[in-house]
Amino acid sequence: MRYMPKRSTLSLLLALAFVVVLVAVGPPRIANAIINGQPDLNNAYPYVGFVTDGNFVCSGAAISPTLMITAAHCFDTPGTPVIVTFDQQGAFADISTFVLGTWHPDPNFCDICGRGTPRFDSNDVAVIVFAQPVQLSRYAHLPTEGLADAQPMMSTVKIVGYGIQDRLRRLDPDELFTRFKATSNLVQSNQSFGAQFLKLTANPSQGKGGICFGDSGGPDLLGNTDTILSINSFVTNVNCAGVTYHYRIDTAEALAFIESFE
Repeated sequence: MRYMPKRSTLSLLLALAFVVVLVAVGPPRIANAIINGQPDLNNAYPYVGFVTDGNFVCSGAAISPTLMITAAHCFDTPGTPVIVTFDQQGAFADISTFVLGTWHPDPNFCDICGRGTPRFDSNDVAVIVFAQPVQLSRYAHLPTEGLADAQPMMSTVKIVGYGIQDRLRRLDPDELFTRFKATSNLVQSNQSFGAQFLKLTANPSQGKGGICFGDSGGPDLLGNTDTILSINSFVTNVNCAGVTYHYRIDTAEALAFIESFE
């Protein structure tokens, strides 16, 4: 679910002074990031950011001026320096909008422990600690423990991210997207990927939104609130359709890890 852009399209250099240089070859093409979604032109989700270490791209949500939540599978090495922008233009935002942070995955993350094809089954959450406080108009909220369990079947969930996919539903490494949003629904079921994940609908033919590559770490928000139920984790096919899986942060373990950085 993380995305690795072509260097000819995106060059984000983390120099000693952490000066960011963004080079985009040509203007961005019209495309759908979040599947069956809409661009967040009115900045409805100002706390959702575009995250990169210069090699991979993910999404994330700020919960305070100093802390952001994303996915543990986004990058490879704990303590990785990353840069983040909360501009809706994402990769095409002005370089002055990027801020520096340090990425810390849950030390218990395991990407080969699952029972399903993606093999994800453990602690797919990470935090980014900003080098300096980032002032936004508002921030996302952590859930109470067990909040997802209290939601009925097909509850509305808003998904937000900077993912990668073109209108023909073929992955295109030349496209880097702005912030997109969509509405999905919660599927309450006993699924093989473990109790740490929520299953959400992702069927454009039925008007459902879904996540795709690059949306990893973006928030899944309860209804029309700023409360995060889970974060975007993985899909089960290259078309990013059918159902998608999202790591719950309403568990005692996830909340304890996040709150240890507050």
